[in-house]
Amino acid sequence: MSTHLSEPAKPVTVRLDGGMRAALDEVAVAMGRDRTWVVKQALEEYLAAQAWQIRHIARAVAAADAGDFARDDEVAARFARWGAKPG
Repeated sequence: MSTHLSEPAKPVTVRLDGGMRAALDEVAVAMGRDRTWVVKQALEEYLAAQAWQIRHIARAVAAADAGDFARDDEVAARFARWGAKPG
């Protein structure tokens, strides 16, 4: 998700409450970076995590739609291995 050199950066405005802005500034100072760098890093990490989650949910939904479920005995075996009772 990193920016390609041929893509110019475009500004985005975000309104933060005082506490969040102070926390952002604290992190930026501690890292020796500016606010923009910290926000870009945070957004890259957030977007990557969301993209991963969306992909995995889509795969799970497709598997469920295809009827690809664990059998009751498989579920019971997993619970037993963890020392828990299903349901």
